[in-house]
Amino acid sequence: QVQLVESGGGVVQAGGSLRLSCAASEFTFNSYTMGWFRQAPGKEREFVAVQSSSGGTTYYADSVKGRFTISRHNAKNTVYLQMNSLKPEDTAVYYCAAKVRGTGWFSVNLADFGSWGQGTQVTVSS
Repeated sequence: QVQLVESGGGVVQAGGSLRLSCAASEFTFNSYTMGWFRQAPGKEREFVAVQSSSGGTTYYADSVKGRFTISRHNAKNTVYLQMNSLKPEDTAVYYCAAKVRGTGWFSVNLADFGSWGQGTQVTVSS
């Protein structure tokens, strides 16, 4: 089973940037679609971004499109989330996960993802 560890969160002012990293233990990392999700206080966990195993295809939530970029370095077993033009409403715990259920590369459904990391806190001050 893939084990994931997120890092890179912190406190940033509105308009600033952060880059999150997610390191995977599984040597077959490059066979997994990877996703980023977030959970704000009092809210349900929601989809942010997803990338195919090869890195060739990505998809974003409308709320982050044009501001966030998901990428991966398969040789380093790592997936990234570059977050620019951050807004206070981006404040949340961010999680990475591997797609472990369903067919095809694409999903935004939390139930299709597993091996969740512990999360990393992102706080955007106004």
